[in-house]
Amino acid sequence: CCNINNLSLFPGIGFGAVYKVLQRVCKFGGQPVVKDWMRTRYGQQFESAFGHNGATAMLSATSGALIGIGEVVLLPLDALKVKAQTAPEQLKGRGVIDIFRTEGWSLYRGAGWTVARNAPGSFALFGGNKAAKIVMGVGEDGQRATWMQDAISSCAGATASITVAQPLDIVKTRIQNRPFNSPESGVSIITNLMKNEGPGAFFKGLTPKLMVVGPKLVFSFTVAQHLIGYFTTTMKGF
Repeated sequence: CCNINNLSLFPGIGFGAVYKVLQRVCKFGGQPVVKDWMRTRYGQQFESAFGHNGATAMLSATSGALIGIGEVVLLPLDALKVKAQTAPEQLKGRGVIDIFRTEGWSLYRGAGWTVARNAPGSFALFGGNKAAKIVMGVGEDGQRATWMQDAISSCAGATASITVAQPLDIVKTRIQNRPFNSPESGVSIITNLMKNEGPGAFFKGLTPKLMVVGPKLVFSFTVAQHLIGYFTTTMKGF
């Protein structure tokens, strides 16, 4: 009675896996590099404007936002993952190379809305994380956080990030869910959402998302932070 292919329970897993690995490497590996560059170039201006602790948090948040904007280059993989999960008939019988060659720049449909979602989301992720560490009294240069402190700060950042990005994530996903030959603008989607479903539609599914996506983000961010801290401390003498 059960002829369901096991892989049918994991639609878009190939696109999703490649997208997530590249995204996490860019986000967690690139943000410290951008933050150090910004601290060197603009550290004094940030301290004058926000004070020492405020500057530390704002540098982390702003560098995170810049990395979030840069993630838009990975949008085609995200778009194909969404289509594989919500509209698999659009990809049925088509190879990856054929899709990229045929659809071209249409795979970047919704890039502006993705940037608008990623920037505040990553700002909140890294800013919330750093703010939590400041409250706990850790995170200064040369001062490593414990696993528990990294986990707590990651939880704070992830919760803030998912909540802040949720409204524009709704818009982005609906843009990506449209057929290749029948696009719909973000403004049109927002207008229809407000008219048909009301403002609450922009936060639809937030609780399940916090429960499902939150732990994954917290886990990866915690591991990344702790490993970066470990290798930074270990390799200082080299």
